[in-house]
Amino acid sequence: MVGQARIPPTPAGTSMAGQTVIVTGGNSGLGFETARQFLTLQASRVIIAVRSESKGQEAISALRADPAVKAANPSAKVEAFLLDLEDYQSGLRFAQRVKKEVPELHVLLCNAGMNILRYETSKSGHEKVMQVNCYTHFFIAFELLPLLRATAVKRGTPSHISFIGSDMQSMHTLANHPFTSPETLLGHFDNLKAYNMKRYADSKLTANAFTRKLATVVSSNHVIVNTVCPGIVATDFERDLPVWVKVPYFFIRAVVARKVDEGSRTLVYASVIAGPETHGKYLNHNKVDINPPFLDESKGKEFIEKFWTEMVKEAKSLDPQLEIPA
Repeated sequence: MVGQARIPPTPAGTSMAGQTVIVTGGNSGLGFETARQFLTLQASRVIIAVRSESKGQEAISALRADPAVKAANPSAKVEAFLLDLEDYQSGLRFAQRVKKEVPELHVLLCNAGMNILRYETSKSGHEKVMQVNCYTHFFIAFELLPLLRATAVKRGTPSHISFIGSDMQSMHTLANHPFTSPETLLGHFDNLKAYNMKRYADSKLTANAFTRKLATVVSSNHVIVNTVCPGIVATDFERDLPVWVKVPYFFIRAVVARKVDEGSRTLVYASVIAGPETHGKYLNHNKVDINPPFLDESKGKEFIEKFWTEMVKEAKSLDPQLEIPA
């Protein structure tokens, strides 16, 4: 393969027997394939979070019909829970359903995401890419953190939260277009005048920042939190991008892209195999990566703290009963 390190097979003997996992965006692409691999590792219950009930049922049927799943784990429970990441209220309903119907949760894989090169507003009123890739996922993580911790205490082994990252975070706009002190970061990202087509990169930097801060308030003995880059993978993730981007990306993907099963192994590694050495870290090619340096600079550290404060406030405004570790 040109340009990307080979991802080795998941170690033989890896078992998820007795485990319950959630995969957002689990009906297609990396999410679907990762859910399939979880099932072949004998996960007892796999919940895919989807926007459409019909697509969720199609994915469930395909997962159950997969020969490797049928051979390794025919009795697994596979379900689809509705979740629209554009909408905080959908995220709240999703989390409430999980807390009501799921007694144990071992893995929360925040996989779903989007990339568009135009400004759009989400159903919750924020810039759409940030809402989908970051805010609602972070809110769900806050809501389900007590369940993940309780599961770890009961089982005597840490649970996992993994967010999808990207090396594109190094193209973020905050160094060249910094936020001003009186301005909120959520307001900065919502500001149409400050919008830049590198918003996807900003969202991935923000996921890394959130991961770093969350890891400081949650013990790795209870929940291992990390961000993982799957690399360039042969999916249709660029489907919403304009043609002038799709055409060159097609050729790049033809040369360097990982197959979906290989890309998904990075997500399995981060959310199942990775240990406390990855807590609060960004993973690339199944290794801890220090990229980008911005987050270790003074402005980056300010960004991490300011965003965390705003996200906590936002989450508590949606659910006043929510308890978030300090």
